[in-house]
Amino acid sequence: MSTPQAMPLAEALAVVHQYRADAVVITTMGAAREWQTLEPHPKDLVYMPSSMGQGPPLGLGIAIAQPDQRVIVVNGDGCMLMNLGCLVTLAAQAPKNFTLVVVDNGVYEVTGGQATIGHPTKRADGQPLNFADLARAAGFTEVYEFDDAESFRFEHETLHEPGPVYIVLKTNHQTKDISARSPGPPAERIEDFRTSLQS
Repeated sequence: MSTPQAMPLAEALAVVHQYRADAVVITTMGAAREWQTLEPHPKDLVYMPSSMGQGPPLGLGIAIAQPDQRVIVVNGDGCMLMNLGCLVTLAAQAPKNFTLVVVDNGVYEVTGGQATIGHPTKRADGQPLNFADLARAAGFTEVYEFDDAESFRFEHETLHEPGPVYIVLKTNHQTKDISARSPGPPAERIEDFRTSLQS
């Protein structure tokens, strides 16, 4: 059986970073760790501690409160599995300024690389869980999938299409340091983030 094509997480996030414009970007868990290696932006919210599944609801709240502000949430597949119900809420609320990016590598990387329940080895049919189909079933109409950074870069405008937008990025499981990295004191970061939204 051939290995499905996928891209390094760093390359996937670099495309989001390059074409974010002035969007709020919320990252959690493994994506948050890697995002911190990129040039910081005032509208970054590296939402780390015990945050599995909590990025999309937080992003939805910001998108509703600030309808003129694009909000991009970068969520891991493990995080997505922790809160699949939020997809139905997101599709029902249908914020035009909201983009959910799911980086799918099939494992819980930060906690040790255990296969998620969406990994082919955990499923009776031997096929990976199709996160794009989950979004469509929940009611998303703008759904995209990319397995290489160049294709994603070529269609980067998908990040800013009228939402809600759902983008699946197939990424490789990382083998380097995958430990969580603290983004700093929460109170100070939240205050800085709040200030950036008021400017």
